[in-house]
Amino acid sequence: MIGGARQPREDGPPPVPPSHQGCAIRSVRVHLPAQRGELRHRHEDGHHLHHLVWRLGPGVRVCSSAVLGGGIGPRAWILNAQVPGGYPRLDPDRHLAEIAASEGLTGPGAGLMTAADVAAYTTGHDGGVTATVTTGLGVRGWAAAPDVDCLPHRPGTVNIVVTLPAALSDAALVNAVATATEAKVQALLDAGLDCSGTPTDAVCVAAPEPGPDGGEPFAGPRSTWGARIARAVHTAVLAGARPARDLS
Repeated sequence: MIGGARQPREDGPPPVPPSHQGCAIRSVRVHLPAQRGELRHRHEDGHHLHHLVWRLGPGVRVCSSAVLGGGIGPRAWILNAQVPGGYPRLDPDRHLAEIAASEGLTGPGAGLMTAADVAAYTTGHDGGVTATVTTGLGVRGWAAAPDVDCLPHRPGTVNIVVTLPAALSDAALVNAVATATEAKVQALLDAGLDCSGTPTDAVCVAAPEPGPDGGEPFAGPRSTWGARIARAVHTAVLAGARPARDLS
């Protein structure tokens, strides 16, 4: 698990003026241990920000609640991008597409965003499953809260990306998202936080496309792969939630 990363030098070109029609992005790789996600940083509208990139390649499909490329389908990449607090843009899907283009990402992908420090991401591993989590809990609460429609939109928060080597059926992919969410809530409670998450949490589960057998039919918490997903997500969320609790 990783609690942070060395901060890159800020010696790029001068910041560009803020714009809601586009963004000038300079992206640089940051060193991290071998895994599928790459930590990158960029200078954008006067801010120094990080993002994580998974270059999945062909033959992978993703089930996600991502603002860009959500749903179930083939995805060549996943992007989890940090944005400033008080995010001013009203086109997050276009913004994510701009960041993806700056990384040379092509084809369909899934894009998440968060105001949390992406460089402080945490990971959990279990039986071939990897869960990578960015944790921001400044606007947390319970899912069944009153007047949820009155809450302002804020870029999320607890973003979970799960990768696994086993193909899953459509139903199992949806079940995997539910299992990851259950494990997230368990970890938040275990961290001593009185909440189920934030209003804008998001989940991505990436797995190989199924062959003629249709893939694994189950991913609930007592199935083989679901249990591994749950343990990996629990580990990663717990590691990120404890520091967030201490800062509250």
